[in-house]
Amino acid sequence: MTAGRRTRRRPTGVGRPARRLALLLIAILLVFSYGVVGYMLLDFGFIDALYMTALALTTAGFTPAGDLDGAAKVFTVTIAVLGVSAFLAVLGVLTTALTDRQFITNARRRRMDKRIEKLRGHHVICAYGRVGRTVARELEGEGVPFVVIDAKEELEGQMQEDGVLYILGDPASPDSLRRAGIERARALLCALDSDAANVYLALTARSLNPGLFIVARAGEPGSAELLFRAGADRVISPYVTSGRHMALVSLRPRVVDFFEVVGLGGKRARLDELSVEEGSPLVGKPLGEVCGDAVPLLLQRGSGEVVANPAGGEHLAPGDLLFLFGEPAALREIEDSDA
Repeated sequence: MTAGRRTRRRPTGVGRPARRLALLLIAILLVFSYGVVGYMLLDFGFIDALYMTALALTTAGFTPAGDLDGAAKVFTVTIAVLGVSAFLAVLGVLTTALTDRQFITNARRRRMDKRIEKLRGHHVICAYGRVGRTVARELEGEGVPFVVIDAKEELEGQMQEDGVLYILGDPASPDSLRRAGIERARALLCALDSDAANVYLALTARSLNPGLFIVARAGEPGSAELLFRAGADRVISPYVTSGRHMALVSLRPRVVDFFEVVGLGGKRARLDELSVEEGSPLVGKPLGEVCGDAVPLLLQRGSGEVVANPAGGEHLAPGDLLFLFGEPAALREIEDSDA
């Protein structure tokens, strides 16, 4: 709730200097009008009145448009004093605005919001704790755009230092999710510490984007079923995953090492999956043409048939799921061809 109130107050920090500046500009216009009308009452023509007022306000030297009597000289002094005062006030407001921390923060926030508004097919990470930061680094390494939502204001400095796009607010709030572009997002990663909060977050996000792919963290074994019912597509339990990983390392250490730090020609490689949808440009194409430099490991047909180590002559059909292995650039090229 505290983060929500802070979000609502922020526009006032931006508006205060802007309102002051607007009022001062209006004051300058009034002083200018005062000068023109005053000189015209002193028998100057309109053009001469404009000329005299501009010289008096800007103090740019003075060559009178005509002879000045005592009244005109006194009037000119009042315009000069008012003009200089107004310009000094404007300068003060601009200096304060440029050095005001809140103003700079809000300017940065507006720029970040504009960048978030342009995102399409991105990931939304809820919580920037240890798990969230690890997820962010992995996505960053893959070149995948993402937005972080976290309610902890003390993490703002860390997020700024890491250069991530972020929203300060309740991750389960529809307003925060919409600001993060949840309707346009590809996936949501629920990394909150509370299982109950992750359940509520999954429910809220699923209602805002039915096609969203949701991965949720479960701290307790019994929470997985609740998260699935809430709309999560995958549930990760750190304890179960760690235990399974330890068992695999003890049974097949070299296989696990291979998939964690595998390299091709000194470059990092990875496993990836490609789902062939109806209407995809890949439908009907042979694997040899689609895969390029990547290696097809397994092809699961829409009928359920599994083809291990598929040959290059196998043609893709709607509903097929292809598992590939290769360098990120080669895999990204395949993904782009399916767009």
